[in-house]
Amino acid sequence: MKRPMLRGVRVLDLTNVLSGPFATLHLALLGAEVIKIENPKDGDLARKLGILPQLNEQLMGTSFLAQNANKQSITLNLKAPEGKEIFKRLAKTSDVVVENFRPDVMDRLGVGYQTLSALNPRLIVCAISGFGRTGPDAFKPAYDQIIQGLSGEMDVNGDERLHPLRAGFPVCDTVGGLNAAFAIMSALYARERTGEGQFIDIALLDSIMPLMGWVAANLLIGGSKPVPMGNDNFTAAPSGMFRTQDGYINIAANKQEQWESVCDVLGVPELKSDPRFQKRDIRKKNRKELTPLLEARLVERPTAEWADQLNAHDVPSGAILPLGEALTQPQVQHRGVLQEVEVEGIGMLKLFGLTAQFEKGSGQITTPPPRLGAHTEAVLTGIGITAEELKALKAKGVV
Repeated sequence: MKRPMLRGVRVLDLTNVLSGPFATLHLALLGAEVIKIENPKDGDLARKLGILPQLNEQLMGTSFLAQNANKQSITLNLKAPEGKEIFKRLAKTSDVVVENFRPDVMDRLGVGYQTLSALNPRLIVCAISGFGRTGPDAFKPAYDQIIQGLSGEMDVNGDERLHPLRAGFPVCDTVGGLNAAFAIMSALYARERTGEGQFIDIALLDSIMPLMGWVAANLLIGGSKPVPMGNDNFTAAPSGMFRTQDGYINIAANKQEQWESVCDVLGVPELKSDPRFQKRDIRKKNRKELTPLLEARLVERPTAEWADQLNAHDVPSGAILPLGEALTQPQVQHRGVLQEVEVEGIGMLKLFGLTAQFEKGSGQITTPPPRLGAHTEAVLTGIGITAEELKALKAKGVV
């Protein structure tokens, strides 16, 4: 049986909505004990976010369900003195704390890094925010779309008709979460060698910008500003989206031999000798003339047939699928990208599991996203709080 690779690692998760929960989800899928600490009133804001009002009312919104499998939930009012002390007791026996408040919130609550590190020098604290803890924008509020705009990401999307253009999913939040998970794993590895914990400062703005390395390099090194090209790939032609008989296809003929194969498969060998299209850089300049010539043939047959033939000739090609078809395509099913888990009172759900596959480790969903405070009693009695004390804490609104 494969062993969860982070078994024995305890994570205190103070995060809300997406970037932080996405980071801790990956730690939980790898086997870490992730204790989600939520406010007693209504918990993580994501519990109220989603397409189904009845689930939002149950504080189990689809946005929450998507990011919180394999976690425990306890309620704790960190503004109450008793809540602070309980949190400190938990931190003494934990390995990681993750939070995505504004930069000064943890210090104002009296549970900042310096305080926690004094209690547990091996503790790793990861803070995720829009802009990081330093710099002129450090204390500004931020959501995913704000970061998409400030990072230049929206500037490189769209075309001459629709520009700038936001990505259709919260790419900055999710990339920031992945960056945080990567950093936490690195800090855990370093601690194995040094015995010391440390503080990690993750900014969503920092996290997303290196993903634009190619377009940024063209500007920084080549002095060329990005031109919005819609579904065309600026690196080659033909490389982008093309219309077929029953929809659209992506074709990426990035090499000269792939271009020649496109001509052969589509039955237009004369284009190989056309001076407008003979060489890569010339084709890129004349892509607007090339696309209709290719689509005149592509519209004669369905996408699936063209994709099969082009792939068989080593030209990367694929259909442009609606999300529903993308989630159920055989390759995704074969790889187990989606896993099933039953949530009491809701039913069987399909959620994303860990997409890295390990020979000797596992990353499975083992428990459903938790109801608010479902593990409060078990976790707090585990650090010595008695049933009578727990009752008093509940009466005071501390838990």
